[in-house]
Amino acid sequence: MFIVVSYDISHTKRRNRLHRTLKNFGARVQYSVFECVLAPRDVGRLQAAVRREIKDDDHVRYYHLCEHCARQVVALGGVVSRPARTTMV
Repeated sequence: MFIVVSYDISHTKRRNRLHRTLKNFGARVQYSVFECVLAPRDVGRLQAAVRREIKDDDHVRYYHLCEHCARQVVALGGVVSRPARTTMV
């Protein structure tokens, strides 16, 4: 599954912890946006790991893109890379 995770967290320590957590699941493509290619069983793990790091005033969004939609993503500028399928430890 191709999942885009975006977040808005004002507390620096929590934001840094979430960033480190998300690096275990995918690739950072913008400051607060990650792209993850996960097996269906790992989506729940991703969401549980995120829940452990955030508080009520934080905002996290998950966008699930179908395979066809993921191929239609257009990225301009910077280094363009696709996250590899991640296997969770």
